[in-house]
Amino acid sequence: MFKSLQACQSTRRRGRHERRTVGSDGGAHIGRGHAKMSWTNQAREFFKEVQVESTKVSWPTRNELRDSTIVVIATVLIISGFVGIVDRILSLGVGMLFR
Repeated sequence: MFKSLQACQSTRRRGRHERRTVGSDGGAHIGRGHAKMSWTNQAREFFKEVQVESTKVSWPTRNELRDSTIVVIATVLIISGFVGIVDRILSLGVGMLFR
């Protein structure tokens, strides 16, 4: 097993208020760590964690984003054209059938 995935593995199900935390030894611990925090402290902690995780995101470059956008738009146009043609053929067929 990959070492990076070991902290994600658990041998038991966590309860509703239990949370997995990483200890100073690098191992994952399951407990009720933040269950008694006020909602403002929970919100503050959440946004701190969001900020940390967002620094780990690999954002696309401008060229990658442009190329992906072109692929998506072209795919939508091709599929919508195909669905339109099939719809027209089926409409004509059903119209001829019930004439």
